[in-house]
Amino acid sequence: MPYIRHESLFTLQELYEMEQKYRFREIFSTIDITPILRLVRKTSLYGAPVEVNYRAMIYSLIIRIVERIPTIKDLIKRLQHDLLFRLDCGFMLSESIPSASSYSRLACKISQSHALEEIQRQLLNQAMVEGFITDDTVAIDATHIEARDQAPAKQEKGKAEPKKRGRKPKFEREAWLEQKQEEEKQKPIFKKEIAAQLSETFHVLRDEMPLDPQWGIKKNSDGKNVFWYGYKGHLAVGSKSQYILGALFSSGNLNDGKAAIPLLKGLALQYPHFHFNHATMDAGYDYEPIYKQVREARAHAVIAYNRRRESEMDGFDEHFAPTCVREHSYRYDSYDSTYETLKYIRPKECESCPLAQDSLCQRVYKIKITNDLRKYAAPARGSKRWKEIAKKRSAVERVNAYLKEFFQLNNVRHRTGQKAKAHFNLVTLAYNCTKLACDRLNRLLQEQAA
Repeated sequence: MPYIRHESLFTLQELYEMEQKYRFREIFSTIDITPILRLVRKTSLYGAPVEVNYRAMIYSLIIRIVERIPTIKDLIKRLQHDLLFRLDCGFMLSESIPSASSYSRLACKISQSHALEEIQRQLLNQAMVEGFITDDTVAIDATHIEARDQAPAKQEKGKAEPKKRGRKPKFEREAWLEQKQEEEKQKPIFKKEIAAQLSETFHVLRDEMPLDPQWGIKKNSDGKNVFWYGYKGHLAVGSKSQYILGALFSSGNLNDGKAAIPLLKGLALQYPHFHFNHATMDAGYDYEPIYKQVREARAHAVIAYNRRRESEMDGFDEHFAPTCVREHSYRYDSYDSTYETLKYIRPKECESCPLAQDSLCQRVYKIKITNDLRKYAAPARGSKRWKEIAKKRSAVERVNAYLKEFFQLNNVRHRTGQKAKAHFNLVTLAYNCTKLACDRLNRLLQEQAA
C-alpha cells in the first residue's frame, strides 16, 4: 500500500496553543493601528502630556476578543495581576494600567470614526497582495446579535380613526397621490424599496444604516419563528479563503436583502482590483435590484429562488428550463458570455421518443439571461454547477459560527448602537488578524517542508 503524505496545515487551534508572546506577536504583525492613533494624538504642543499608552490599549482590546476575556474590568484585572500578559500587550512595568474610564473614552472615539474599517481595508489589501485571497465566489448572509439591554415595554397604540370607504373623487385622489409621492421621497433610504439603493453611493448607505436595537424575527431549521431583541451583522465572505471581505452592522429588524447592495458596493469601492465571478445568497436575497448590482460587478448571482405567489410558467420546469411536448426538461449545456445566452439541449428521453423528428420537438433552446435576471443565471438554475456554487454559501455560515463561538460576537457590552457597531467591527478585525496570521504560518511551514 503506497504511503501518502498529507499536507500539514496550521490551524486556529494550533495558534492558540503557541506560547503567548509568540501568538500575540503574530497577530499584532498583521495590522497597522495608525488610523486609531491619529484619533488620540495631541494636536497642540501645549497642555498636559499624554500619560496613557494608547498603542498598548488598542492591542489589549484586540487581545480581549482573541483571549475571550468577557469584560473590560476583567481585562484590567488580568493586566494588573499577570505581568507577562501586561508585557505581551505592550505595557511597561513602570506604567500604570489605564482605568475603565480611559478604555470607555477610547471606545467612544473609535465608535465615532471609521478607523477600524480603514485598518480592515489595509489588512485585506495586504492579504490580497500576499496571495491569500483569490476567491471566485463571495457568500453573503446575516446573523442575529442580541443586545445587552432588555427590550422596552410595548406601548399600547390608540385606536385609529376609521378610513372613509369607497373610491376617492378625482380631485382628492390626485392630491392624495401627490402626498404619497412626497412622503415616499422623505423616507430614509432603508425605509424605501431596495431599488432605491442602486443610485446611492456606498458611503451614504453605510452612514444611513439604522443602528438602534430592535426586535428581529427569523425562521429556524424547524420552520418556527425565532425572535430576538438587538442587531444584525451582515457579512460578505470569500468562499475559499474564508476572509471577511465586507461587514455591516444594522438594527435587528432590517431586511437581510437591504444590506446586500451596500456590501457589494463596498467591495467594488474598497477593493477595485479584486474580482469575483459569482455571488451566492439564500432566498431572502431574491430581489431583482440585487441581481442588477451583482451584474454591475461583472459577476453572476447564484440565489435561491423565492416564489412569491407566482403561477407556474407553461412550457418550463421548476428551474425555468424549457420542456418538450411530453414535459421532459431540456438539459443545460453551456453559457455563451459573448451573447449572454444559456444553451439547452434535448432531454435524454427524446432519444426513444416517436416525436423526436417532429417539428414540435425543438433540438436546441437558447435563452438570454437578460430576459429575466431572477429566473436565468449562469450557470443555469438546477444544473450541477449551479448547485455546487450554491453550496459554497456555507462558508459565511461557518464564519458566523466562528465569530460567535470564538470571538465574542454575542458578547455586546454597550448600550448604544454606535458602540455596539464598534464592537462588531473589532470582532471582524480580530478574526481577519488571526486568519492572516495562520495563513502566513502555513506558508512558512510549506516553504520549510519544501
